[in-house]
Parts: sequence; C-alpha cells; structure tokens
Amino acid sequence: MIDDIEYNTEREHLIIPEYGRHVQKMVNYAIAQETKEERNKVAKAIISVMGNLQPHLRDVPDFQHKLWDQLFIMSKFELDVDSPYEKPSKELLEERPKPLEYPQNFPKYRFYGNNIKTMIDVAISWEEGELKEALIFTIANHMKKCFLNWNKDTVEDEVIFNHLYELSKGEINLKGSKEDLTDAASLLKSNSKKKYSNNKKGTKKNNNNRGKKRY
Repeated sequence: MIDDIEYNTEREHLIIPEYGRHVQKMVNYAIAQETKEERNKVAKAIISVMGNLQPHLRDVPDFQHKLWDQLFIMSKFELDVDSPYEKPSKELLEERPKPLEYPQNFPKYRFYGNNIKTMIDVAISWEEGELKEALIFTIANHMKKCFLNWNKDTVEDEVIFNHLYELSKGEINLKGSKEDLTDAASLLKSNSKKKYSNNKKGTKKNNNNRGKKRY
C-alpha cells in the first residue's frame, strides 16, 4: 500500500495550477482521443467545467475566448480541436517581454528635486502676464526653500536666480530683479512650525495611553 502512494513531487507539473490536477488530466485525456470528433466533444465538456470553476467571470467580456486559450495552453498546444476562436501562438506566449524603460533623471542640482524642471517648463509655456510672473516667483521661492533644506544656512537671491536661469535654458531671467524672494528666516520658520505641529500631534496621541492599566 505504501508503494502505491503518489506524491505531488512525482506527479506531472501543472501548467495552470488554478484549475487543479483533475482538469489537467481531462485535457490529457482529450489529447489522447483518436478522432477529432471525440476530441471536440471532450474539449467542450472541459470548457464547461472550467467555466463552472470561475462563475464570477461569466459576465466578463471574452470570457469564453480566455477559457479556450487556457485550454490550448494546458495542452501545450498539442490539442487538435475546432475552436470558435483563433488558436493562440506558442511563440508569442513564450516570447520574452521587452525590458521596461525607467526614466533616468540626473539633475545637476539634486536638492531641487525632479519636479522642479516640470514646473519650470509649465511656466515657460504660459503667456506673458501677471499670472506667469507670479508662478515664476513661486517657483523661485520653492527653489530657495529646497536650497535651505539642503544647506541649513542662507542663500542669496542671486544664486537662486542664476540656477533658475540655467535650468530654464535662459527662458526665465530674474537676474537684476528688484523684487526680493521670501527671506530665509521665514522659510526656515515655516519648516520648524510643520515639524513642531507633527511632533505635537504625536505627543498628544501618546498621552492618550497615560493612566491606562497594562496587563
């Protein structure tokens, strides 16, 4: 009796494990049929069983098409039957996908972040006017804030203007502008307020546990 025990490690590899071993045996049985008429009859029965195993997909478009494709895949494309759909290609299924290209950004001034270039491009595309000027100075103030986050000291507005000029390829020129950017103290103060408010929320949350019994 022990010698007749069949272990999963000794069984045939399941191509689509979701359908189980019994469906795979049915597919193998269909391949073994001598006449095409018998194979067609068994194939339709297998498709019916596969559909009953996934009733939640019956309303999905092309559900039957998917089942027939899976039937051919489980037969290793050896099943010769009349399918209502075009038989899938083994070569196409085994074709290796092309490597996915990831955007590689190596900005010169990393402390500004990658999104700053997108913001600058949007500002360049706008028509001249007060709205565009306001956006440009908003970007410049954001650049100054990013610079101060990286270098916790101070920075002259002229440095930010030069960087903005360079990143915009000369399209945005604030050199010699009479309008000043937000002073460094205010920008650093706003960052400190945010950190303080976050710490305060965390402290308040921890205080709720005081006085509770622990077992």
